[in-house]
Amino acid sequence: MMRQTGTLIGTLIGLAAIAAAPFVTPGWVLAGIVLLACLVVLAVYREPYPTAPVMVLAVLFGLQVIPLLVFGLTLAIMLSGELAARYADGTLYSRRGRRIEEKRRLSAGEVPPAYLWFIGVSLIVSLVVSSALGHPDPLLVLMGITVALLLKAILEDREDAFLVEVLGVAMTVHLFNDLEFTIDTMNLIAAAILAFSFGYFAYRARAMDLSGLFSGALIGILLIVFADVRWFLVLLIFFALGSGTTRYRFDYKRRIGVEEGKSGVRGYRNVFANAIVAAAAAVLYGVTQHPACIALFLGSVATAAADTVASEIGVTGTTPYLITTFERVRPGTNGGVTLVGEVVACIAALVIGLVALAAGIADPTMVLVTVAAGFVGTNIDSLVGALFENRGLIGNSGTNLVATLAGGIFAALFFLR
Repeated sequence: MMRQTGTLIGTLIGLAAIAAAPFVTPGWVLAGIVLLACLVVLAVYREPYPTAPVMVLAVLFGLQVIPLLVFGLTLAIMLSGELAARYADGTLYSRRGRRIEEKRRLSAGEVPPAYLWFIGVSLIVSLVVSSALGHPDPLLVLMGITVALLLKAILEDREDAFLVEVLGVAMTVHLFNDLEFTIDTMNLIAAAILAFSFGYFAYRARAMDLSGLFSGALIGILLIVFADVRWFLVLLIFFALGSGTTRYRFDYKRRIGVEEGKSGVRGYRNVFANAIVAAAAAVLYGVTQHPACIALFLGSVATAAADTVASEIGVTGTTPYLITTFERVRPGTNGGVTLVGEVVACIAALVIGLVALAAGIADPTMVLVTVAAGFVGTNIDSLVGALFENRGLIGNSGTNLVATLAGGIFAALFFLR
């Protein structure tokens, strides 16, 4: 009961700080008041949530590291959303019952109610706060909430989760505030619906876990908002190719011990490793409108598609050869390549290029560059796997990230002027 009281008082201090911030100047005065109040709560109730994160954010605001909008919007999203989520968890089930129910929902592909409460309450409160602060920007609200959900799914078992989430949301809101990128509200709503629908149905199909749902939605929003819905379509084609080939002869791959981990269910690491370069390309394109950004996007996606298809199909073919020494290795060895794998990699990259051509994103020249980038990128993936991943110096996600970046840069170089 003491801890619950401390939690409620700490939340009220944070919400009061939002209301007082526009009127208490300079910022370090408000920061000092918030610090003092939070220290009293810590001393009396011994409850670091949410007082410690509120104190950290107040210090950043007092030192002028973050502006008023970032301070207020971050607190609005995190305090209101987390309070609603904890209310849903605390009133619906006992602690043991929550764990049992959460496992049941995850196995059934259902989103836990705490996340739905977080979305609904934080969306309403943050929109009100951003309007009251004179900057009603729904893009900042959407990006902040999406990142909060993603971090919540990733860090739910860590004691410092709330602090990391607060800092992550603050950094996100600060970044997009500095970009000063504007988008029509209806287009933003459509982007959010499309991106979250994709993540949700992938989650329901057990192609993604909860962190994959929110990371996929985040990538989708960035593609649609900063570039075009057609870019999102291209990424969906990659996802379809990857999911389909992951299930190709899955029982056989399981028997020989080379199947995709978690039965092919993707998490945030896999999503970011394969799509973060594509998302960065979309943001760069939205800011610069440079054609090299399109090539960067297509080259990275073609690499991700080529590598996934080559790995999932090539491993079921003939004995692979190590790309560095050409000696025979067992299927599934990092850096192992086969002729079948090289051929299907080029086909996958060609599919990405042709979809981009049909969608009006690329011309025939860019299609050829996309295929070449996919071939180069997937072999760089094999090279990095043989030289570094086999030695434990880098993980599979790191290898994929290096490869998609290399494939994207390879394509972009042809269009830099």
